[in-house]
Amino acid sequence: MPLFLRNRNTRLREIMDDDNCDLQMLERTYQNFTVINKLLSGWERVFDEYIKPLCPDNSQTYSLLDIGFGGGDIPVLMHNLAKKHGIQLNITAIELDERALKYVQKQSFPVEINFRIVSEQTLIDEEKQFDFVISNHLMHHLTENELVTLMKNTSRLATKCIIFNDLSRSILAWMLFNFLTLFAFKNSFIRTDGLRSIRRSFTASELQLLSPNGWSARSLFPFRLLAICDKTEMA
Repeated sequence: MPLFLRNRNTRLREIMDDDNCDLQMLERTYQNFTVINKLLSGWERVFDEYIKPLCPDNSQTYSLLDIGFGGGDIPVLMHNLAKKHGIQLNITAIELDERALKYVQKQSFPVEINFRIVSEQTLIDEEKQFDFVISNHLMHHLTENELVTLMKNTSRLATKCIIFNDLSRSILAWMLFNFLTLFAFKNSFIRTDGLRSIRRSFTASELQLLSPNGWSARSLFPFRLLAICDKTEMA
């Protein structure tokens, strides 16, 4: 791996994380997340493999927590996948960035999705629990200590399974994203922040080394990385 990708570069900051970034550009970035995540995130495969098998009773309502909802497209995707398989799913989506809440409040979402500006610690204090806890493109935003804390906290919130889905750092991922976004996603932060995200991301071995007991790092083709804690296997 080349020198600039050999280690996580946590000094790089994504533009969208800047409180003073251009709001219109930020909202266009949120809009583009729908396309990016549909093409690259692999959530349909993840849902089929890790969530659907743990929802055997179509008469029961299951619950899911999405941490870091951004533009709100992942909660909608989870809702649609559940509906496709006849699964009743109530979704709570949380964020710390109020700009994200203001954005989703302008959109139309299924009534089964509840958006909140709170941390996972607040939900612990409220004694909330969920069948599933997920996040998308959140791990690379965090330091190693922050990620370990999040893993331990979500282990208190989930009763069935926790799935963190993110990029996997590699030169091929960086080169392909660099090429494919040369002329796409203009007037948003997708290209710049995407390349920075890859440089901030973990490799599977790095993620496994810092994961608490009960967690595993798994690769997902192409260029994806999952951190998973299956609580049903720990029971």
